[in-house]
Amino acid sequence: MSHIARSSLIIAIFFGLEKVLGMLRSILIAQVFGLSSDLDVYNVANNLPDLIFALIIGGALAIALIPVLSETREKEGRPALWDLFSRVANLVFLVTGVLSILVAIFAQPLVERVIAPGFNSEQKLLVIELMRLNLIATLFFSLGGLLISGLQANQHFLLPAIAPSMYDLGALFGILFLVPENGYQVGPLTLPAFGLGVRGLVYGTILGAMLFFLIQLPGLVIYRFRWSPAIHLRHAGVLRVLHLLGPRILMVLLIQVIFIAQDNLASFLSTGTVTALVYGWLIMQFPETVIGTTIGTVFLPTLSEQATRGGHQGIRPTVQRWLRWGLPVALVLIMAIRGEDLAFLGPLAPETNGALWVIKGLLLAALGLWLLPRVLQTLRAEAGNEFSQSLQRSLRAILALTIPVTALLMVVVKPFVGLLGFEDAGQELVAWTARAFLLGLVGHSLLEVSMRAFYAQQDAYTPLITYILLAAAYILGAAVLSPLMGAPGFGLANSLAFTLEALLLWYLLRRCFPGQLGVGSTLGRALLSALVGGLLALGVMQLPFPALPLAVGAAGLGGLAALPFIWPEIKLLVNM
Repeated sequence: MSHIARSSLIIAIFFGLEKVLGMLRSILIAQVFGLSSDLDVYNVANNLPDLIFALIIGGALAIALIPVLSETREKEGRPALWDLFSRVANLVFLVTGVLSILVAIFAQPLVERVIAPGFNSEQKLLVIELMRLNLIATLFFSLGGLLISGLQANQHFLLPAIAPSMYDLGALFGILFLVPENGYQVGPLTLPAFGLGVRGLVYGTILGAMLFFLIQLPGLVIYRFRWSPAIHLRHAGVLRVLHLLGPRILMVLLIQVIFIAQDNLASFLSTGTVTALVYGWLIMQFPETVIGTTIGTVFLPTLSEQATRGGHQGIRPTVQRWLRWGLPVALVLIMAIRGEDLAFLGPLAPETNGALWVIKGLLLAALGLWLLPRVLQTLRAEAGNEFSQSLQRSLRAILALTIPVTALLMVVVKPFVGLLGFEDAGQELVAWTARAFLLGLVGHSLLEVSMRAFYAQQDAYTPLITYILLAAAYILGAAVLSPLMGAPGFGLANSLAFTLEALLLWYLLRRCFPGQLGVGSTLGRALLSALVGGLLALGVMQLPFPALPLAVGAAGLGGLAALPFIWPEIKLLVNM
């Protein structure tokens, strides 16, 4: 088994374990809180701390830092890698601290005017309190996220793969011990209970974040890390990281625009909508993480090393400068638009919150469509055949795995939703929301590799421009579909938008590597495997047996039926 296959297996196992622990955490939360306003508040309170977290661990820094660290190790050796890592880590931790302080100071106006204007006064106060507590966990996540980048750049994947499970263990401690008024009964033992309610969830998150950081410290010893107390903004490596980090941060901001729009629109819908979205998203994230994130994580250092032997010509520097300085201003102006600001439009002025988001989505779409031709004019890659072959194999593997998995999960998802303990109406809502999100599984997974293909070539601007169009498509779709369909409307808008971006990036990559990224045979066999496996699973689900064991059996039989059609890609993944 190759190094890539072994690393993929390790990451898939521990990412899968993390998703199981995460689902257990979600089930326990659902059983304690149900589809309640407290849980809606908790979920909404996570968003701005998650923005800072996303800048560090959610991909912004990791995807910007790993290609440069890999290039440094390839050309200058490990000591130079750790020197650069120290300088970037010092800078990022300072920035993270400042951002956390600013969010804590301005939490009240942010919650009242942007994040959850539809909540009542009591809910808003609780959102503010929980958001400020979450910022403590964000600092530990920042440190842990930095360690992940450093270890993965050294082709070490074990400890970074274990770290998310450590977070879940801390969160489970919060649920089992800190939240309940009365302790859980385990045989003859009664577990201690601190009765902190929804606040106990946040304290568990803080504990989990500390474990997330601490579990990775042995990796620093293994790879002889030496901390350097310096930043030096003019350092060549730091400048390259910042050059990649800037557009990636803008992309993360766009991601948060999507979630802010979602929460804003959902806050005007029925109680439980936000929570249904959270659980529907988590269900889709399980296979997306095990398949797409695993393959993308393993391939980024490899693609980065292969790209150092070639090159890439992205969009023109003048457009890069505009994106670096003009795009943040444009985003702030668009997001700051209020209904009364458009009164001059007369009968065309938006009369509802949804109509206002439609206007914001149209403005984003116009911006993205204006920028897209700049990508098409100058996009050209010079990386060698080794790079394009690795990219093609990873894309084939993702298509072969995600298409049949999508079909199977859409058939068997409802009995698993039943584990959450919601009443029948709540189970139905979450199940359909999950199905809507699952329609985008293929797109989400393809993006894990296709975006990293550009970052490996140290081009962060092309994915940024395509993400502007994604944000616009999602906002427009959510504003139109959510009033008609409720929570599933958000899921469907998400799937359509992310699939659109995946297709656009795939098209751009095919322009970079003409004739080298064909997947026609794989796509046809994957669709056939989904049809055969899905129909078999659907037939098994009609049998008169208990729902959950039946769903497990149906998924297993459907998977076995689909396997022969995608066996060439399974062998390809093992031998990569």
